[in-house]
Amino acid sequence: MTPSVDEAGRALADPTAYADDDRLHAALAVLRREAPVHWVEAPDYNPFWAVTRHADIMEIERDHRLFLNAPRPLLATAEMDAINRQRAEQGIGLRTLVHIDDPDHRVLRAIGADWFRPRAMRALEPRVRELARRYVDRMVELGGECDFVQQVAVHYPLYVILSLLGLPESDFDRMLKLTQELFGNADPDLQRGASPEEGLAVLLDFFAYFKELTEARRANPTDDLASAIANARVDGEPLNDFDTASYYVIIATAGHDTTSSTISGGLRALIEHPDQLDRLRADRDLMPLAVEEMIRWVTPVKEFMRTAAEDCEVGGVRVRAGEALLLSYPSANRDEEIFDDPFRFDVGRDPNKHLAFGFGVHYCLGAALARMEVRAFFDELIPRLTSIELAGEPENVVTTFVGGPKHLPIRYKLTPA
Repeated sequence: MTPSVDEAGRALADPTAYADDDRLHAALAVLRREAPVHWVEAPDYNPFWAVTRHADIMEIERDHRLFLNAPRPLLATAEMDAINRQRAEQGIGLRTLVHIDDPDHRVLRAIGADWFRPRAMRALEPRVRELARRYVDRMVELGGECDFVQQVAVHYPLYVILSLLGLPESDFDRMLKLTQELFGNADPDLQRGASPEEGLAVLLDFFAYFKELTEARRANPTDDLASAIANARVDGEPLNDFDTASYYVIIATAGHDTTSSTISGGLRALIEHPDQLDRLRADRDLMPLAVEEMIRWVTPVKEFMRTAAEDCEVGGVRVRAGEALLLSYPSANRDEEIFDDPFRFDVGRDPNKHLAFGFGVHYCLGAALARMEVRAFFDELIPRLTSIELAGEPENVVTTFVGGPKHLPIRYKLTPA
């Protein structure tokens, strides 16, 4: 049954909708067609404008002075909005690049920017490809059947980003668990608990870990990203504990969870579209385009919020100062006005103007690394893959923010290295 406009809008505030691709995209299609800028009043949430067309989202992303990340950068319940405001006032909340605006955003972004520039990516590529081989070899060791998400995909990009930070492998499992608890706080299988207190406990565990790391890197600097963050100075002063910890959190979490979702969702798409898998096998030069299509198809970051700094108009709709807007990236990446046959998975799609990494000053800092990791993995997997199929029902993460496949049971045959 096709949802009404109001039902479609409320789906954007329902974490279970993001675990059901058909339901989510049916709702988004209604909004793009009938109310692309729609006022949503959902139970337990402060109201917001749902923005679902690619062009309108681009307009908002371009104007970072009119549309601000603060004070509501992510969709959360009204209760959590109030708690987050209170924490920010007390100086104990997250203050990542996602949460802040210029001039602070520009200054803090520069701290990590050099670590993700082309020169740094070229230096890192041999390590990324080595890890890609390790995890394809791991698939061979698993005997031809596995839960690809849990046994392969979540570990590979985690090793990459935590190696870049310089963390010891003995801490990787801890970082994985904390990341899943942070981003999966609406998923019964991943959350530590449903209460705000349990959510805060996850955050405080991150902060405690990174406070200790900061002290160690300030005492004994090393040649890694963790040292660059720990020893960064703004106006001659080191970052305070919460800004430092926040920087680590966004790098250590978003730096791997989104990539593992893309790899898992990309593999599922190839399984469900065997003609595209055959096409990629036959023409490996398509791999860069295939990577972009996987990123568009999965769109791991589901939304960011913006707040209008003054009265304005979006998509012909009047928005008042102080009102919040939800930017729906899965909707933008299926917009019929931008993408030819947007519900077709096409490894040769060109052009591919997806917004999975955002746009403008808040464009994803790690986009080049994510592309490299996805390409390296499939460069290693595809030549060795002789057969693959689903071995059970895939499941997606229950979320409104970052997510993708949670379980992907597969059966396959791979040639040894």
